[in-house]
Amino acid sequence: MDWGKGRRSNNVEQASRGRGLQIGGGLGVGGVLLVVVFGLVTGQDPLQLISMLSGSGNAPVQQQTQAPDANSEQVDFVRAILGDTEDTWGQIFSEHNATYQQPKLILFNGQVQSACGSATSSTGPFYCPADHQVYLDLSFFSDMEQRFTAAGDFARAYVIAHEVGHHVQYLAGTTDKMRAAERRGIPEQGAQGLSVRMELQADCFAGVWANRAQKRLQWLEPGDLEEALNAAHAIGDDRLQEQSQGHAVPDSFTHGTSAQRARWFKTGFDTGAVERCDTFAAPTL
Repeated sequence: MDWGKGRRSNNVEQASRGRGLQIGGGLGVGGVLLVVVFGLVTGQDPLQLISMLSGSGNAPVQQQTQAPDANSEQVDFVRAILGDTEDTWGQIFSEHNATYQQPKLILFNGQVQSACGSATSSTGPFYCPADHQVYLDLSFFSDMEQRFTAAGDFARAYVIAHEVGHHVQYLAGTTDKMRAAERRGIPEQGAQGLSVRMELQADCFAGVWANRAQKRLQWLEPGDLEEALNAAHAIGDDRLQEQSQGHAVPDSFTHGTSAQRARWFKTGFDTGAVERCDTFAAPTL
């Protein structure tokens, strides 16, 4: 993938450590140290103790950010992919007489606090609709290669485009509709549940982006499409559950099977049409 052709986004920011997490509230440095020591001695999580004593609970905090390291090739890659998603969705929204609101992409290392709560690297990339931001720990790209045997630039681009797809869902009102359906008692989990349909639509939106980007930039090389399909296949619910527990439990699915994830990405890639991504109306996934 010749990703160097992509326009670099200015919406990639690095989550800062220290004040960005606002740990400790009004405890002061000495108080925080005492709580940390107490937590280590008693075996309790120091961060939870600090949160309780400071009265912050799980409330969202303001995240300080700083400019990403321009010399990092991985950061440059992220900026190129995000920049092209901005161009693609800006064009698509314009075609539908709407304005695309670009999301921020926050890079973090180890742990981050979003408006949706705290998260660690093990959470994987995620989109927070409460602050309209995508969160990514770059170490996930290494996990893709080592744990999921999903390597390649286009595989990584698919991951970013999938999370941006969730932002598109938020802008389109799909996220709010899903929450309303949950309140009406429609199941979220399960092979035919709302969560699976939501994730598969984001996969399809990632494919739509890939289609439009390829027409505009001609940056894909032989084998790139297979990289993305392999990545989608590698993180299917059935495959991950079989690897971790020896068998799949469809009633607990949240993202769709390997075949479904690859198929919906391919649907978006083949057509380039958001109208073909209505997973909520699809009788079968």
